[in-house]
Amino acid sequence: MISTIIIGFIIGVLAKFLYPGAQRLGIIMTTLLGIGGSVVASWVGQTMGWYAIGQPAGWIASTLGAIAILAIVSGLRK
Repeated sequence: MISTIIIGFIIGVLAKFLYPGAQRLGIIMTTLLGIGGSVVASWVGQTMGWYAIGQPAGWIASTLGAIAILAIVSGLRK
């Protein structure tokens, strides 16, 4: 559980760094962003047949998933 939180935070920070523009997210929202990106990437990967059932997504796919969430949220805020 602790490792999920730490990895989620790192992925969230990477996504915020790579996504253009300023995102005003605190530590908790950044962590949830990273965890959500990993969940989205795992689901997409399993649906497309890239990952086996129960296999988590990697760092790159999780970061891309978090960036996708940031893009959707930014679009909805405008």
